[in-house]
Amino acid sequence: MAVTLSNGFKIPAIGLGVWRMEKQEMRDLIINSIKIGYRHFDCAADYLNEAEVGEALAEALQTRLVKREELFITTKLWNSDHGHVVEACKDSLKKLQLDYLDLYLIHFPIATKHTGVGKTGSALDDEGVLEIDTTITLETTWRAMEDLVSMGLVRSIGISNYDIFLTRDCLAYSKVKPAVNQIETHPYFQRDSLVKFCQKHGICVTAHTPLGGAVANAEWFGSVSCLEDPVLKGLAEKYKKTVAQVVLRWGIQRNTVVIPKSSKVERLEENFQVFDFELAEEDMALIKSIDRAHRTNQPAKFWGINLFA
Repeated sequence: MAVTLSNGFKIPAIGLGVWRMEKQEMRDLIINSIKIGYRHFDCAADYLNEAEVGEALAEALQTRLVKREELFITTKLWNSDHGHVVEACKDSLKKLQLDYLDLYLIHFPIATKHTGVGKTGSALDDEGVLEIDTTITLETTWRAMEDLVSMGLVRSIGISNYDIFLTRDCLAYSKVKPAVNQIETHPYFQRDSLVKFCQKHGICVTAHTPLGGAVANAEWFGSVSCLEDPVLKGLAEKYKKTVAQVVLRWGIQRNTVVIPKSSKVERLEENFQVFDFELAEEDMALIKSIDRAHRTNQPAKFWGINLFA
């Protein structure tokens, strides 16, 4: 199952996110995922594991486990490289051992002090606050992203963590429209207005943290996971599925793309088995009623500034 982007390319409805994946686990993770049926892999320069993903993909291609045209590979421009878009993209391509990307995203709508291409540390000032570069506009960054398309380095470009107003601005100044907006959205943080706005204007929404981050975000940010919600547990019993499968299916039925993460083979298989059932309209409405407007991913913890306030 895939979603057709505004430029005609298709993005698989479910992918595998590799944030916080251990480098030594990457080879088995990617190979096992491909064997299960995953074709969509979501990477980022900031995850610091592009090279390991690239080695695994190269093995999969060389052994003919999969063909390049069957894969959909996403990676992202880090905040400190807004003034070095082409160089950063080429650096990611080299690490991933690819000739082109299926999708390249602006990771966050903010330019920060440049720390060197491929170096994704967040420069902080003496007070521990993120060093924001006020000389680079998001429009300037987007123009460079558009150049990547004309250069043949990237098939589709998009944005990530953009709200309605920044998305609107991008639509206004873009010549190549953003194909995707990747945002945090899950039953506890549904963001219905943003999702509908994007879809109305031909932008596919990809849900990062589609399960609410679970243990990972609880550890880092003290957030609450929707996977323990009694409503969702009740629906899991009704459909004889796991809570995670119900949540992922809900995301797909919203016409969003979901990119859950896991390093366990049994969980990878479970997350992929969401195409053999459908949630009834009343159950979609029931899930809509449990929205808490609860963001689980809080980079302010590291940056000393809340970009989402």
